[in-house]
Amino acid sequence: MSAPVFLATDDLSQVRPGAVYVLGGDEGRHAGVVQRRGPGEALDVVDGAGTRLRCVVESVDGTDVHLLVEERADEPAPTVVLTLVQALAKGDRDHLAVEAAVEVGVDAVVPWQAERSVVVWRGPRAAKSRARWESTARAAVKQARRAWLPAVSEHVTTKQLVARTRDVLAAGGAVVVLHEEATTALADVTLPVAGEPATGSVAPELLVIVGPEGGIGTDELASLTGAGATTARLGPHVLRTSTAGPVAVALLSERLGRWR
Repeated sequence: MSAPVFLATDDLSQVRPGAVYVLGGDEGRHAGVVQRRGPGEALDVVDGAGTRLRCVVESVDGTDVHLLVEERADEPAPTVVLTLVQALAKGDRDHLAVEAAVEVGVDAVVPWQAERSVVVWRGPRAAKSRARWESTARAAVKQARRAWLPAVSEHVTTKQLVARTRDVLAAGGAVVVLHEEATTALADVTLPVAGEPATGSVAPELLVIVGPEGGIGTDELASLTGAGATTARLGPHVLRTSTAGPVAVALLSERLGRWR
């Protein structure tokens, strides 16, 4: 079984094999008190930016877990940034979408205040709701044993999403709107040419847009496709908003070679 993952809140850039790293705070409490990890047990510490420390517990002192670092791995940034634009939805369906999408490998999440979204983010509620999405993403990263933590951006309106669509396409990326009436299969959509982060170039973005329970409005769809977005269908069945995004992320991850 793979080692459990805990998220560091401090800088891991200078931590090397042979060092003793102290996992403290909420993560230390979770490891040492809640899960009762003890000496000799293996666990990984990640920083959410690609660094992974493979460690063994040396000792536990309250909420501080002292770890011997046996190996350090720096996982490369994605050559195509796979971003899920998830419409706000009722009944925690948007949270379910974020959770599953992060587990299967999405790189970023954008909350979308769609025209037909029953849920509305405004004022203090917007900050609280976004924080909950971020917490969901953190938990999913740990569940999936990932070293990269997807960012959850500020929520966008349709007007802002249309502008972002133009920007993504201008930078060499691609934008796909999942729609049940599309004639193009997701498997046939043209993907961006992978970037080369090692050379300092910016990785292109692949934006996947999922509507709310009531679907994407006619005017919204026209605005997005007018900005250059492509519509695509997942298959013969119509999926819930909580399911469509994660399925698309999984299929695109396979096409991008991430699961091979």
